[in-house]
Amino acid sequence: MSKDGLIRDVAMQVRLLQQSFDTFEEAAAARLGLNRTDLRAMDLVLAHGGPMSAGELTTALKLSPAATTTVIDRLERVGLVRRTRDSENRRRVLVTATDAARTIEQDIYLPVGAAGMQALDRYDEGQLATILDFLQTASRVQEEQAVRISSAPRDAVADPPIGT
Repeated sequence: MSKDGLIRDVAMQVRLLQQSFDTFEEAAAARLGLNRTDLRAMDLVLAHGGPMSAGELTTALKLSPAATTTVIDRLERVGLVRRTRDSENRRRVLVTATDAARTIEQDIYLPVGAAGMQALDRYDEGQLATILDFLQTASRVQEEQAVRISSAPRDAVADPPIGT
């Protein structure tokens, strides 16, 4: 196969991979009775490894502070996070994953990680270095394209058909 053909195949597989991530998140959210934003917030708090400030969560979620407060409220109501005041700065709110969230992490997220590690074990160190480089490059490209789309004037990005 030609290099151009391989590039097209890789691009198609990346698209399918993105769709599979979306399918996984949708299934996890449905199983837990959460919306996707709340699921993402819980995952960010879990990945942080300790108390995360509400401001950090706002930045990571790319939401307004008010919208983040609503997300934290919902997660706190269902027992997945706990909100406390920072002892050094009483105005600062800290968000911590609860044991219930850690159980979800064990049941839903850790098996995916284990399966991924097992799948990657078949590659040698050089191949893994190439895969890592590709993933870092792909992430950078996606982030750059998100900035391009969000910073372009509205008329510079094709409007999707509405009501069709």
